[in-house]
Amino acid sequence: MRAVIQRVSRSSVSVDGDITGSTERGLTVLLGVTHDDEQQDIDYIVDKTVNMRLFPHEGEEHGFERSVLDIEGSVLLVSQFTLYASTRKGRRPSFMAAAPGEVSGPMFDRVVGAFRDRGVRAETGLFGAYMQVELVNDGPVTIILDSQERNTPRRGAD
Repeated sequence: MRAVIQRVSRSSVSVDGDITGSTERGLTVLLGVTHDDEQQDIDYIVDKTVNMRLFPHEGEEHGFERSVLDIEGSVLLVSQFTLYASTRKGRRPSFMAAAPGEVSGPMFDRVVGAFRDRGVRAETGLFGAYMQVELVNDGPVTIILDSQERNTPRRGAD
């Protein structure tokens, strides 16, 4: 599972001109699902995202001291299979590593539920739809997570 996390002052997603989800101060998360993702991948991505210190202290403009939970922010989640694009060969991306909709749709719903279970207001786009995402990236701050990294030892660890 891959996530592109952006700290935002506001964001929204619309389908056919209708806003399906929006957030003020918080995070916009673009989420890609691959074939072998499971509950451990969901837990890793959600736990990292809600606890990562991406926001400054109250009244400050800069810094990484508080999480989205600390600021009582919200999260806009948008499914994005293109995070698993391979551009190794040719000029057209291949999306073979992305899970098909019948797998990734229910997985995406489980991720949304996991954010909500942790007390975060989670808004979404419309799975499988052509969407327009608007956001104001605050900082800018953009973090990329890949759940496969949970299996990689930290540098210098035995």
